[in-house]
Amino acid sequence: MAFDDPFSDKPLIFELSREGRQGVEPSRCDVPERDPEASIPGEFLRSDIEGSPEVSEPEIIRHYTRLSRLNYGVDTGFYPLGSCTMKYNPKVNEDIASFEGFLLLHPYQPEELCQGALRLMYELECYLAEVSGMDSVTLQPSAGAQGEFCGLLTIDAYFRDRGKPRKKVIVPDTAHGTNPASTSLAGFRAVTVRTGKEGVLTLDTLKEVMDNDTAALMLTNPNTLGLFERHIKEISDYVHQMGGFVYCDGANLNALMGIAKLGEMGVDIVQFNLHKTFSTPHGGGGPGSGPVGVKKILEPYLPVPRIRKKDDRYTLDYNQPRSIGKLRAFYGNFSVMVKAYSYIRRMGPEGLKKASTVAIVNANYIKERLKSTYHLPFDRACMHECVFSDRFQSQYGVTTMDIAKRLIDYGFHPPTIYFPLIVHGAMMIEPTETESPEEIDRFIEAMKEIDREARESPDVVKNAPTRGIKRIDEAGAVRRPVLRWQGSGGGG
Repeated sequence: MAFDDPFSDKPLIFELSREGRQGVEPSRCDVPERDPEASIPGEFLRSDIEGSPEVSEPEIIRHYTRLSRLNYGVDTGFYPLGSCTMKYNPKVNEDIASFEGFLLLHPYQPEELCQGALRLMYELECYLAEVSGMDSVTLQPSAGAQGEFCGLLTIDAYFRDRGKPRKKVIVPDTAHGTNPASTSLAGFRAVTVRTGKEGVLTLDTLKEVMDNDTAALMLTNPNTLGLFERHIKEISDYVHQMGGFVYCDGANLNALMGIAKLGEMGVDIVQFNLHKTFSTPHGGGGPGSGPVGVKKILEPYLPVPRIRKKDDRYTLDYNQPRSIGKLRAFYGNFSVMVKAYSYIRRMGPEGLKKASTVAIVNANYIKERLKSTYHLPFDRACMHECVFSDRFQSQYGVTTMDIAKRLIDYGFHPPTIYFPLIVHGAMMIEPTETESPEEIDRFIEAMKEIDREARESPDVVKNAPTRGIKRIDEAGAVRRPVLRWQGSGGGG
């Protein structure tokens, strides 16, 4: 008897339909029935599909359960997305966030009835400040990009408060795409600075673009090549001499936590990605959490309210006349904070340090095992991620996209591809600390096998994936999505 493979061709829900079958038994309608066209505007009525599929309860349950098995996530396999830190999320943190006292908390509850939640948020701010070497932290931003926006607004407020606004923010060419976007949204002009031959920023190249109109240098450390910015201290000293601030995108903090503090490197402001470094789920685009830590000079400009502690009581302080105001309703995505707090308390200082150490070891292991198979643009010790290119495979007509698609056939989610932009055909791989040596070895062997296929039978790779949905025209799918049922073989 054949195994029920979720990837095999199955009928669409409309093709399962048989007149008279029903999967639910609705209650008798207690309001008068009316013609939909008489009460619903025509623009909201469906005309291209007649009726709804008629299926039994087992059929509908099996249909949607099978569809769910097509999903891929960190709970089903290795998710090596570079610069995203898709580590496994411990379920104990989910359990703690589900405690009634947290789950049923209402944002309008008075302070005296939510002291426990305020204490958790206050202590989480303290933990993040300790990990990063910052003086103060706000938990309000909803995700990393809004954290960037928040940080840049505080810098802008600082200069405006002194009557000397500045307009430039320097962004290295290895930056995350959100960095120049956040810069523009905050009212600054993004100025690109080139990465040096070593894959890191140098003081000489920075001096070419730095001037008295520069508000901040916005860099990522480790950068998106997975390399530590080894000149960061002298760079920070120079930016400060010119009256600017050093902003660090904290998306790659998983390589530093417990090992080194950004504040001691001269960084003035950093955003944390709780849904990356501190192991809270990436949930379908949210909820995320992007707290921002700052040095004391920028603290007056952080969003309101600030959480204060006096004796054993916690309060929300709105009396911050120089604050940039509120970024969102209430105080942030609280359930994400609970999970991050639980993670930090469970790990402790030594656990956080070990997590970073293992992440670095795993990335360097992959780098060394694959550098003779895939082109390595910067052959030096990396941090938590490594970047290869398709230079060796492209001579056989196989591209990074082909390699990524073929990995799906081997049961792996593809890594980040074509980023950073300064590496042609880039493949950015971040194993995190939560993957076992056996799983990492399976991934390495899959990558080596794909290289063998690229040399011996390139068409196999170029036509991947072969399991489930075949390769689509990604650009066309974005511009012309087909979301309606179109009969056998169509979408739906």
